Amino acid sequence: MKIVLVDDHEVVRLGLKALLSRNPQFQVVAEAGNATEALNQVARYKPDVVVMDIRLPGKSGIEATREIVKNYPATKVIMLTSYAEDELLFDAISAGASGYVLKQIGSGKLVDALETIGRGESLLDPTLMQKVFQRVREASRKAEDEAFASLSDQELKILALVSKGKTNKEIADVIFLSEKTVRNYVSSILSKLHLSTRSEAAAYAVQHRVQDHLPTD
Repeated sequence: MKIVLVDDHEVVRLGLKALLSRNPQFQVVAEAGNATEALNQVARYKPDVVVMDIRLPGKSGIEATREIVKNYPATKVIMLTSYAEDELLFDAISAGASGYVLKQIGSGKLVDALETIGRGESLLDPTLMQKVFQRVREASRKAEDEAFASLSDQELKILALVSKGKTNKEIADVIFLSEKTVRNYVSSILSKLHLSTRSEAAAYAVQHRVQDHLPTD
């Protein structure tokens, strides 16, 4: 496995190189102290894995990762950093990093991490996993809340009935409105949700759990 080490601290690079040299499956082919050097070394050696520090002088490790992943898709990047900040973690994942581990990781676990990345798998430091799950849950809740943000309470009720396969006449009987009024409501719902048909509206309502968003009165 050909590896490029990227860290602005030479002592850190020397330590990593010494550690990896004990394992015959690893070959450190180059080092870099900043993002520009890293991109040049990756272009030259086409490594299997880049061990990338996030905090670099000038262009960040995240920006370098984005360019590497875009231009050299066969090269995997693992972020090795002292920082467990949420935004850095998600920026790194968005940039295409295959792994994110903290520098406090033990040497044996770092070797395991590199082997995991080398096999084409993804890896996240266990101490950060909960943050990822929490962010995913928050994003899911936000998406559901926004799914019906443009609808009034009455439109939510009508959409819920549409999702149950009710006709306009049946809906009118349930909520004590005229069939024409219900028809107008349905047209408004389709327009607000940028949908074309009742079946699309029904599927959308089920997908986004409209029943959980109905008014409580």
